Amino acid sequence: MAMDPMPRFPPGFLWGVSTSAHQIEGAAELRERSVWDAFAERPGRVRDGSTAAVACDHYHRHREDVALLAGLGVDAYRFSVSWPRVNAPGGLDFYDRLTDELCAAGVRPVPTLFHWDLPLGLDWRERDTAERFAAYTAVVADRLGDRVRTWITLNEPAEHTLLGHALGVHAPGERLLFDALPVAHHQLLAHGLAVRALRAAGAPDIGIADSHAPVWPASDDPADRAAADLYDALLNRMFADPLLLGRYPEGIGELMPESAGADLEVIAEPLDFYGVNYYAPTRVGAPSGAPGGFGGVPLPAELPFSVREIEGRPVTDFGWPVVPEGLTELLTGLRDRYGERLPPVLITENGCSYPGLDDQDRIAYLDAHVRAVHDALAAGVDVRGYFVWSLLDNFEWAEGYARRFGLVHVDFTTLERTPKASYHWYRELLRAGR
Repeated sequence: MAMDPMPRFPPGFLWGVSTSAHQIEGAAELRERSVWDAFAERPGRVRDGSTAAVACDHYHRHREDVALLAGLGVDAYRFSVSWPRVNAPGGLDFYDRLTDELCAAGVRPVPTLFHWDLPLGLDWRERDTAERFAAYTAVVADRLGDRVRTWITLNEPAEHTLLGHALGVHAPGERLLFDALPVAHHQLLAHGLAVRALRAAGAPDIGIADSHAPVWPASDDPADRAAADLYDALLNRMFADPLLLGRYPEGIGELMPESAGADLEVIAEPLDFYGVNYYAPTRVGAPSGAPGGFGGVPLPAELPFSVREIEGRPVTDFGWPVVPEGLTELLTGLRDRYGERLPPVLITENGCSYPGLDDQDRIAYLDAHVRAVHDALAAGVDVRGYFVWSLLDNFEWAEGYARRFGLVHVDFTTLERTPKASYHWYRELLRAGR
């Protein structure tokens, strides 16, 4: 596939890949149970009826995977620490070994402290879960902080709130609709408390990984514009505004717990970077009964908006539209909205699901999105790094093993790893770009 030369990125730009614990580690018998273990065991909840009990068996094969990282030539590896594993005897020893091996390979460890695998028995509807998260953070930082500089507190609190608690299609499977909003607040509070715990441990580089997407009104009709504005508030501003401005969007704060106002000072603890996960824009209009949904999930008819198809665009194997310029729009929009309040940005996730080892569609997708990041840099956005999702094919939540996001193919029967064409493309990009 012939492509134009990639524009040069600034010296020190951080290139990486991302994974998460529950999706790749396996070794379920060596950790406590999580809400995702219980969810996956309920019939019909996971598309192919699978669980993550083995997944990629990264727990036992992490040395092989670190060798893949070293061969790829990335600067950094964003993984997540499993809270249920840390709760089990010896669980932190695994992350101790992994961190040592990453450092020995010259790859910066970038742990995310929560990537949806809440210990079973805890509940984000309860304020106490935020306090427990801060205590867990302090334990992890005490063990790994001598080697880890860059920390991410939470991954995608929007998706965990909306898919897991509002719509019930992810763990823990609650269908609370707008009554799920306290879940968002308690995750944001947990983030702020974790930032304080990490600062107390001497951590110099702390951020969060928020999912964001441009929201496009279905038309100029006032009803469509109002629906799109509400959707944007719930998906984007409900999470970024408290972190960066110290307040909730108009109309949202009133729906939060009574303590929300007093908690905002904690939530808005200063960050060293702001992580952005991007996949595609969303086109939104007034309720219409038309098909569409959040992340491919049909939305209940009683909601005051509907998600419409973005026409005229290729789609990934997951059915998501491919809109690389949406990433530039998102980044410049964040800069325009938050100004000096926006810290330097890391693209903490960007990727796509396609089958096959000769994954030219993935190469085209990644190439276009990396160029979109460069366009944002050229427009004056302070972007410091880019992480591909994902290193490995993995357990893709409610889709089970039906979707493949990896640069490396995993045979889920033999667990053999095979680098795809996109792995070799990314390696050459990194070699040429430094």
